[in-house]
Amino acid sequence: MISRRQFSQAVAVAGLAAPLVTTATAHASQPTWGPVKQIRAGLLDIGYAEMGPADGPVTILLHGWPYDIHSYADVAPALAAQGHRVLIPYLRGYGPTRFLHAHTKRNGQQSALGSDVIAFMDALKIRKATVAGFDWGARTECIVAALWPERVKALVSVSGYLVVNLQQNQEPLSPQAELGWWYQYYFATDRGVRGYEQNSYEFNKLIWKIASPLWNFDEATYAQSATAWKNPDHVAIVIHNYRWRLQLAQGEHRYDGLERKLQARPVISVPAITIASDFDGPNKDGMAYRKQFSGRYEHRILDGIGHNVPQEAPEAFAKAVLDISSGA
Repeated sequence: MISRRQFSQAVAVAGLAAPLVTTATAHASQPTWGPVKQIRAGLLDIGYAEMGPADGPVTILLHGWPYDIHSYADVAPALAAQGHRVLIPYLRGYGPTRFLHAHTKRNGQQSALGSDVIAFMDALKIRKATVAGFDWGARTECIVAALWPERVKALVSVSGYLVVNLQQNQEPLSPQAELGWWYQYYFATDRGVRGYEQNSYEFNKLIWKIASPLWNFDEATYAQSATAWKNPDHVAIVIHNYRWRLQLAQGEHRYDGLERKLQARPVISVPAITIASDFDGPNKDGMAYRKQFSGRYEHRILDGIGHNVPQEAPEAFAKAVLDISSGA
């Protein structure tokens, strides 16, 4: 998700025990992208949705945890209507995406997910694309833009620059801020693994409510995404992702070179729009990561919106994608 420090500060501001303030109920949008497609790409057989003209400018939308491609049920049609070829892949460990080989490590480290996107583009013979996302998706697109800028036309990133710095992640926060990071510590235990396996439906619904306290989603909206967590590798990928961030699990040597580059916090040079919401708390102004973007840049703030920006504010998210891609 968002950086450890940013999430903790946001929760500290909101208060975990605060009552949920509700807005109009969000009902499940029926996706109009048709049957999910599959393509072999790198280590994976990736499931993905597609909309729009085959010869249109390509936009890749990346979801996060604990979400899935339905976060873009309203964004994708809006972009397709403007002539974009929209691709929405399920990340490793979600939905119909599967590993090609049983012996492949179920690795959730950041550079692995970034490499998956490049493999996906290669498999579809896409030279360059606009990338947009939130949560794990925002981190992944930042990695792709930082390491492979020649493949990225422009990006839209919720919560800004989310590349994990392992050394910084070892620094303790205030006790109140650490409280917001409860689930990562839970995942660090064997009990947490069993708890997530047994209670993923209830667990992830709690995360949705904490991350988006003003979003009154209905059960159908939630259930539509929850099917993605039945993936046989989902728990392993999620647990490894969070343990790796805390250096409680090792990555793979095949990604060592990429991780060395990422630990240096590479600047993103492609045109970018970053979006902040109430979830970002004191980092809402974006100044904490402004220096990490050196190209054409704009920062937008959405008040009254939580972490799942594309599903809570699809018009604003789609507009950001159209604005940054049209001028790139």
